Amino acid sequence: MPKQTPSQTVGPYFAYGLTPMGYGRPGISTHRIADDTVPGRHIVVTGRVLDGKGEPISDGMLEVWQADAQGRLAHPADGRTADFHGFGRAGTNDKGEYRFETVKPGRVVGADARPQAPHLAVIVFARGMPSHAYTRIYFSDEAEANAEDAVLNAVEPGRRHTLIATREDTPGANLYRFDVRLQGDEETVFFDA
Repeated sequence: MPKQTPSQTVGPYFAYGLTPMGYGRPGISTHRIADDTVPGRHIVVTGRVLDGKGEPISDGMLEVWQADAQGRLAHPADGRTADFHGFGRAGTNDKGEYRFETVKPGRVVGADARPQAPHLAVIVFARGMPSHAYTRIYFSDEAEANAEDAVLNAVEPGRRHTLIATREDTPGANLYRFDVRLQGDEETVFFDA
């Protein structure tokens, strides 16, 4: 019987194909999840992807899936029609920075039939990782909804802050900052698929 094929890490990426916007070409998806025609509170989610030493990951990629402002998902299991597809992809720059422009998602109903707090589902890809990582981004100004969220409350209390984007008051934008730390003391909580 042949031996198993050796495993490889997730990257490096063929950025020209996965995040071609930096090369002046359109991609299947961009960092702009919702344009001005999509109803809801428009927000920007930005941050950095960092390694265990706090150094920026310059060739990482994040994919985000989210509900619209009314909590509708663009998914066959959600019998309602979503206003937009809710998917975005962003590469990191030399400083490890990423950016998503979207609408703040509404609450969706979880598998336990209870509403979940507004959140973004995130997949993180980075060179050196044996597989991509799943996490969520919750919002600091949703304390009541966060306190009721079954997924967030399944996380050890001392680590929950690694899943919460901090709102920053900036002129002209509803900005949330969320850094992804792949390892170390402040490692972001990652979930099994």
